[in-house]
Amino acid sequence: MRTEGNPERTPFTIIALAGLIGGLAEVLWVTLYSNLNGTSALEVARQITASVIPAAAGLESAPAIGVVIHLLLSAGLGIAFGWAVWRFVLPHLGAPAIMPAAVVTLALVWAVNFFAVLPVLNPAFVTLMPLAATLFSKMLFGLLMAWILRAAVPLRKR
Repeated sequence: MRTEGNPERTPFTIIALAGLIGGLAEVLWVTLYSNLNGTSALEVARQITASVIPAAAGLESAPAIGVVIHLLLSAGLGIAFGWAVWRFVLPHLGAPAIMPAAVVTLALVWAVNFFAVLPVLNPAFVTLMPLAATLFSKMLFGLLMAWILRAAVPLRKR
């Protein structure tokens, strides 16, 4: 299915882009928060690497690798969420449901990450920033992703 207005942009392209932009918003938020509060955004990125590729955590390039990992995971999350929206949400609830669905989904992703996955995989990551700051980061991701997806919905589906 192609969206109206730009036949070259398929929903897949848009949903991957939506996830990527959500992930970039998180990177910007973590950088801003870190600069204002004396924490290290580079350490956050390094710990992403440590969580996924522990042997690479000590590399000088570990923060850059962490950002790449984060953005790949963000695009993947955008694809999964966007597919679910196009398949299940739009046909039944319409475009207005995209925003609340994104916020709830990203809150669940955050809860699973910070209370189930990360405490086992990399406990140090959980303590890098206050939980409220990390939850805000995920909400920002969800809001931007939903905004992009909402703008991409063909007018006939709104």
